[in-house]
Amino acid sequence: MDFATLLSLLEPISIMVALIVVGRLSRQLGEQTNAKPFYLGFYAAAILVLISIAAQFLDLIFHFPHTDSGVLWIIVDDGLPAIAVTIGVIFAWRYWSWLLAERD
Repeated sequence: MDFATLLSLLEPISIMVALIVVGRLSRQLGEQTNAKPFYLGFYAAAILVLISIAAQFLDLIFHFPHTDSGVLWIIVDDGLPAIAVTIGVIFAWRYWSWLLAERD
C-alpha cells in the first residue's frame, strides 16, 4: 500500500463530507420552513459512499483477487458513489430550487 493509493480515498471521502454538510444545512432549512425530512436522503447517500470507501480501503489492505472488470466491484467502486451523487442532486434540487426561482 503506497501513499498515492491511500490518497485516492480522499475523493470519495470529500464527496461523503459534502453530502453530510449539505444534509445538515438542509435539515436546518427544513426546520425553519417546516418541510418534510427529505434531508435524510443526503445521509442515505453518504452511507452509500461510506460503503464504497470501506470496500476500497479493505481492498487496499487485503488485495482482494478481483479484476477491474468484475461487475460487483464496478458497482461497489464506481456505482455506489454515482448513485449517491445522483441522490444528492435530486434532494438538493428539492430543497434548494427556490434559490434559483428568486428574482429581484
